[in-house]
Amino acid sequence: MTAEHVLIAVALIAGLAGGYLFARSRWRGRRSERPQAIHQILLPFTGTAISRRSLDAALRLAHAEDATLMPAYLATVPKQLPLDCSIPAEAAKAMPMLEAIEQRATAQGVNIDSRIERGRSYRHALARLLDRERFDRVVVPATAEVGAGFSGDDLVWLLEKAPAEVLILRPAPGDNLFVTTTGSSHTKRRSGTRETQ
Repeated sequence: MTAEHVLIAVALIAGLAGGYLFARSRWRGRRSERPQAIHQILLPFTGTAISRRSLDAALRLAHAEDATLMPAYLATVPKQLPLDCSIPAEAAKAMPMLEAIEQRATAQGVNIDSRIERGRSYRHALARLLDRERFDRVVVPATAEVGAGFSGDDLVWLLEKAPAEVLILRPAPGDNLFVTTTGSSHTKRRSGTRETQ
């Protein structure tokens, strides 16, 4: 073997090793360009019932993405009272709902970190929550009922202001399944009464 053959073999090995290292570094760079993992999913709600479809969708997302679900009950405080005053009536509504959501989440293996946020309106409470907490996605249960939950203006505001992905879920017309303070699914009848399904 001549010196030329040795130099060619060394150059070939160096070229292959360099190409391998270059390709490996580019592959690692692409992995870092992938979307970041979802860690927190916010589920704001009001009242003593939440759409079962919306809750189930949020739970499926949290389970699939190994994220923590953050259900947040939005409580309104009248303007004549200080914002940080005791709100036992709102807490009495919030705690059973948060417990019902936690039971469903635990049954599906989803971590949960519940909140009660106060505000002068639902939008104000949601704005305070957006300022205080970090999350990657917001799942908002919407309803076609006037005066129940978030208004259309609130939803538009949320789409403009939320520093995260926003999913607004409104069940199909006729899909009246709700999770209530008893933790069970109910059908909401037109007369306003509920019966267990």
